[in-house]
Amino acid sequence: MSLRAPLLAGGGVAALLLSVAVAVTIGPADISPGDVWASVAAHLGLGESGLPPLRDGIVWNLRMPRTLLAAVCGAGLAVCGTVLQSLLRNPLADPFVLGVSSGASTGAVAVVVLGVGGGAVSLSAGAFLGALLSFGLVLALSHTLGGSTDRVVLSGVAAMQLFSALTSFTVLTSADAETTRGVLFWLLGSLTGADWNQVALCAAVLAVALVVCLGHARTLDAFAFGEEAAAGLGVHVARTRLVLLSVTALLTAALVSCAGAIGFVGLVLPHATRYLTGSGHTRLLPATALTGAVFLVWADTAARTVLDPQEVPVGVVTSLIGVPAFVAVLYRGRSKA
Repeated sequence: MSLRAPLLAGGGVAALLLSVAVAVTIGPADISPGDVWASVAAHLGLGESGLPPLRDGIVWNLRMPRTLLAAVCGAGLAVCGTVLQSLLRNPLADPFVLGVSSGASTGAVAVVVLGVGGGAVSLSAGAFLGALLSFGLVLALSHTLGGSTDRVVLSGVAAMQLFSALTSFTVLTSADAETTRGVLFWLLGSLTGADWNQVALCAAVLAVALVVCLGHARTLDAFAFGEEAAAGLGVHVARTRLVLLSVTALLTAALVSCAGAIGFVGLVLPHATRYLTGSGHTRLLPATALTGAVFLVWADTAARTVLDPQEVPVGVVTSLIGVPAFVAVLYRGRSKA
């Protein structure tokens, strides 16, 4: 039993590294694993790649940042889902339960369709600001309603519906057909146009969030017994909930601002990973991050290659895979009950 955690961790890291290495080679351009290694080594200062500039650019500027951003987004969304399901004691909680995704969508649409910011604000920045605005509304509303977990969830649902309505109204009344198509593609989740700046930003936010959440791992274990039990164990319930909600909202906002709304990763992966690691968050959080990263790397690979040369929004792929997977998890849980 003592070897299980290291074996799972080692297997997860190996699966992630292999997934990234293989996913970068898949696409219309013929790229070999050797080309990938040569390009990466050259950009890390380990020698000359010897690759033509076009081939090197495909690896380093197109496929590698996109694949790594997929890994970071998958890990981040899965971690957020794990924390929120435990914190709110709701198995249906996911990173978007706080209305962050809907707020980000409204912010992005305000920039793209209405031209808010006069060109000085990018789509990602608008999405990030919209996400923070939505989360602020949820915090304020839930606080006035008493601040309990069910009030947080209901406030998130209210914010989600409000900002979804604002997004739909803006698109229907102000956007032309081409803009509507582009906005819809982003709203469904897309890693097209990923760059190294986005990878660095999301990875940095993920690292901070993961450290904070791991620091509260035992506290999250206590929340499994309810808020009263957690308080009896010495947990400052209100403060802990505010910290963890803020961290998950900030991470979700950063991820959504770069990749759009990618559904089902934060809902399904925590449930699936619990079957491997158990419910202890010291093991569960890093394991869920690894499974989320591997899952989204392959989901995005499918999104950009299955209907080549047409690309499918990665959120569509995750939903098509996530729905039957979630149903399977529900049936398995029912058979064990």
